[in-house]
Amino acid sequence: MTSENISVSPVAIVGGGPVGLMLALFLDLYGVRSVIFNLEEETRWQPKGTTHSARIMEHYRRVGISQPIRSLGLPKEFPLDASYFTKFNGWELARISLPSEMQKMAMRDNAASTDQVPEPILRVNQMYAERFLLQHARSRPNITIRYGWRVKDFIQYQDKVKLYAEHVDGKYANEVWQAAYMVGCDGGQSFVRSKLGIAYEGTVEAKAGFLTGGMVSSYIRVPGIHQGLLRDKKSLMYHIISPGKHMLFICLDGEDDFLFVTQSKDGKVIDDSEVIRIAQAGIGSDVEVLVLGNTIWKGGVALVANKYSEGRVYLAGDSIHLFSPTGGFGMHTGIDDASNLAWKIVASINGWAGNELMDSYESERRPIALRNTAAARSYTRQTASLYVPENLEDADSAGDLAREKIGIELSNFRCQFTSIGVELGARYDNSPHIINSDPVPDDDWLNYKPSSVPGGRLPHLWLTPIPGARVSLFDILGTGFSLLRIGSHFPDISELLAQAYQRKIPVKIVDLPGHDAWRLYQTRFLLVRPDQYIAWRGDKVPDNIGSILDKIVGR
Repeated sequence: MTSENISVSPVAIVGGGPVGLMLALFLDLYGVRSVIFNLEEETRWQPKGTTHSARIMEHYRRVGISQPIRSLGLPKEFPLDASYFTKFNGWELARISLPSEMQKMAMRDNAASTDQVPEPILRVNQMYAERFLLQHARSRPNITIRYGWRVKDFIQYQDKVKLYAEHVDGKYANEVWQAAYMVGCDGGQSFVRSKLGIAYEGTVEAKAGFLTGGMVSSYIRVPGIHQGLLRDKKSLMYHIISPGKHMLFICLDGEDDFLFVTQSKDGKVIDDSEVIRIAQAGIGSDVEVLVLGNTIWKGGVALVANKYSEGRVYLAGDSIHLFSPTGGFGMHTGIDDASNLAWKIVASINGWAGNELMDSYESERRPIALRNTAAARSYTRQTASLYVPENLEDADSAGDLAREKIGIELSNFRCQFTSIGVELGARYDNSPHIINSDPVPDDDWLNYKPSSVPGGRLPHLWLTPIPGARVSLFDILGTGFSLLRIGSHFPDISELLAQAYQRKIPVKIVDLPGHDAWRLYQTRFLLVRPDQYIAWRGDKVPDNIGSILDKIVGR
């Protein structure tokens, strides 16, 4: 009998996009090893999404990489506006002015101590960020990289998952891995999800309009365009809107490279010469256009998996939800999934989670996916239902009026670029592991109101430990639970600490004696989970604190 040569890792991750890589980095932060399998040997050098939400940036900050990621992509002073033209050398219909990276960081550095955005939204293409994430993951001792490897099968047992992997080029012998948990972060065509027999539910937009149906994303280069035609019109996004034409140029590097988005008539890849012809029509002249790559995708989708796990196998990111790109919520929701799942896996592996904690991954995250896909779909409908009059390019007073009218409508698209409520306001109010009897704040996609009501993200606070130096509260939270003591008079916490110690629940005490902290939180104690969500609050430690802790960790 031959015995298998089995490699062991606490967690196996299938799929090395931003969600899989961030899950591995969260686990690394908590000191837990993982192995990550990805079909391609490197991250894909094809532009994708450009939005890293304020919440994604907080996650990058937690694993120590928000600053280097901010240096990727566009120059700091490059305007991040969204502009709308009939064509580049035609009329400008509207411009949604948004601060440059330099302006955002200056505003952050001068903001009040209770300002809620320690890490402003970043616009940098995912292909640059993914390449950085992989390089960083390769440097971490807890992460084993298996890029260029396919997981061809897996078998679940009561206490483990066994994976069978092969190198895509057959360069290395096949490998067998064993893990306590496996997570499928392998995208919309997820092998893991389909093997588990889990299906998407939701809608595919029937209405024909831009960003619905078959779409083509092209990686193009237009040499010299920002020195010439666009010198005084610089923007992050250039929308071309005219009768029979709707396309989008997204600036990648502030120079000549763009993600170019256009519709595909029959859902097929269009050839390079057709991409060039469409792009030149949008530019308004036959300037040189080079095509570096094309991908097709389906727009107008709002799909969420009917289940998030089966046994010891979990799903995260696009493998459980597919978005319209409007608003930029897909990667945001996926990395938030990873943040929620990582600490629960760690608590289970380290023996302080109860049997029910892992189930709360679905009960907490699935409602958020439904909420976020709904927000993206509503913004896509707004774009798709835009009426473009036939006389939009006419050089007469009727044409002027038509352009003025559509310009007013386009200026209402600002919500697509500034949905801080979607980014920071997700709440787990129906979770069995959140202890709260107080009224919960309203959900507002466009605005975020900080609240210490358990179930939401801990409101942010800048601290000044020494004059002139500012530290984010998020930087001093523990990797386990954090107990925030607020104000100048602290009731006794010895019973809470004793009960947590008995249950092996890690708790770090963080004292916030300042007036700003009291104004912001208005309670003596906040118990904050490792994912920065408030689990419980109170003015004293109640007699039943042991059973409260049991509930929070799913015992």
